[in-house]
Amino acid sequence: MKGNIKKIGAFEWEVPLGYTPGMRVPGRFFLSERLAEDLEEGAIQQLANVTTLPGIVSHALAMPDIHWGYGFPIGGVAAFRMEDGVISPGGVGFDINCGVRLLTTPLAAGDLGKKRELIETLYNAVPTGVGAKREHFRISSKDLDLVLAEGAVWAVKSGYGVPDDIEHCEQRGCMEEAIPEAVSAKARQRGIPQGGTLGSGNHFLELQEVREIYSPEAAAAFGVKKGQVCVMIHCGSRGLGHQVCTDHLRILESAVKKYNITLPDRQLACAPLSSPEGRAYFGAMAASANFAWANRQLITDSTRKVFERMFGLSPREMPLLYDVAHNVAKMESHLVNGTLTRLCVHRKGATRAFGPGKEDIPREFASIGQPVLIPGSMGDSSFLLHGTAQAMERSFGSTCHGAGRLESRSKAKKTISGKAVKEELEKRGILVRAPNFASIAEEAPEVYKPSLEVVRVVHEVGLSRMIARLEPLGVIKG
Repeated sequence: MKGNIKKIGAFEWEVPLGYTPGMRVPGRFFLSERLAEDLEEGAIQQLANVTTLPGIVSHALAMPDIHWGYGFPIGGVAAFRMEDGVISPGGVGFDINCGVRLLTTPLAAGDLGKKRELIETLYNAVPTGVGAKREHFRISSKDLDLVLAEGAVWAVKSGYGVPDDIEHCEQRGCMEEAIPEAVSAKARQRGIPQGGTLGSGNHFLELQEVREIYSPEAAAAFGVKKGQVCVMIHCGSRGLGHQVCTDHLRILESAVKKYNITLPDRQLACAPLSSPEGRAYFGAMAASANFAWANRQLITDSTRKVFERMFGLSPREMPLLYDVAHNVAKMESHLVNGTLTRLCVHRKGATRAFGPGKEDIPREFASIGQPVLIPGSMGDSSFLLHGTAQAMERSFGSTCHGAGRLESRSKAKKTISGKAVKEELEKRGILVRAPNFASIAEEAPEVYKPSLEVVRVVHEVGLSRMIARLEPLGVIKG
C-alpha cells in the first residue's frame, strides 16, 4: 500500500490526516489483502479528496468494491452536517438510484422447462440497451410529474404491482423531498419513453437459483430456501437521472465559486445543503430516485406477466423480497460522538444496511435487519445479506453494492470476445441475451472483482451478514 496509509484491522485501512492537503477527517476503507492487489491509487486519492469537503463528519468511507469514479470513488460513503455541510452530485453518481431488487418464486430450477424460451420472452418484454424505449407504453407528461413525486407508489396505484411491493422497497419506494419542477425539460423528454426499460452497461435482469444458505433463520424470515428460483433486477433512473446530474453539475460548479468552497478536484462540485442550489439539486435527485423506483416497478410488472403466462403464477406468488438503492443521498439520523445527529449521507456505489430495530425496515424483518442485495457479474454469484448494528456504528448503516470493476468497459471491448464469453457461460448452463456481443464483452466476469471475496470482507467486518448465495441461470444484459 503506497503512502502513509495504515492497516488498522484485519480488513480495515486508514488514510490519515495529511495524506492530501485540506483533509478535515481521516479516510477509511475496508479491503482484504487479495483485493488490495488490484486497488487503484487514484481511487484512494479520490477518497482522500472527499475528506476536504465542508461539514463532513467522522470519516470518508469506501467499501471493498472500491474503484475509481467521478468525484467520489465508487464504493464511497460520506455524511455531512445539515448546518454547514454540502451536497455533491459526485457523491451520488450519474445513474441516480441505480439499485437492485429481488423477486422470489415458488419454482425450482427443474420447473423452468424451456429456459431459453423464458429468457427470450423476458428479453422481448423488457426493452434493453442504450436509449431503449417501450414502443407500446409511454409515461404521459402529466403522469411523469406523479412519477417524479411518488415513485413506486405511482406505479402500484396505477396497477403495476401490489401494495406489499411498496412496503418492501427502501424508503417505501419514494423520497418525499422530491421537487419535480427542478427536473429540466430535457431530462423529462429523455425519461418519458424510458419507463420500464433496463438500459445499458451493468444493468441486468437475471434468473437465479439459491444454491447455499448461510443463515437458515434469516433465510426463512426472508422467504428464501435452497433450490428456489429468484429474479434479480438491476437498473436505475435511465436518461432522466443522467440528465439531472449533468444539469445540476453545471449549476453547482458555479456555486463553488459563489460560496468560496475550495476543492482539490472540480468533479467534487457541491453547494451548501441550505443553499438554493443545494436544495434544488437534492429535490431533483430525489425526483430522479423516484423515477428509478417506478422504473424497477414497471419492469417487475412485465416480469411477473411473463411468469404468469408461462407458469400460471400470480403476482403474489412472486413477492418482492426487497429493493435497495445504490447511488443516492439521503437525510438520516446517526450517532456522531454519542449524539443523534441529522446528516446528509451520500452513498455512491454503496448500499444501505440498516440494522435490527431501525425504522424504515419492513416489520417482518425488524428483528434481523434490512435485506441487503449484492449482485455479482453475469457469471458469478450474487448474495443476500442483512444489515447490522455494527454498520450503524461504523459506516452510517452502509455496506458494499456489488463486485466492483477491475477493467474499463472500453478496454474490455478491445481485449475480450463477447461471443466467446457467451459460449463459455452457456457451457456452464448460464444463458445470456444481450443487444450485441459488445454489451457482453464489456460486462465479462473477468472484468469484475470476485463477488464472494467482496462480500466476505463486509461479512467479516460486520457491516452486513451473509444469508444466501444465488447463482445465475440466465442473464439479460442491457
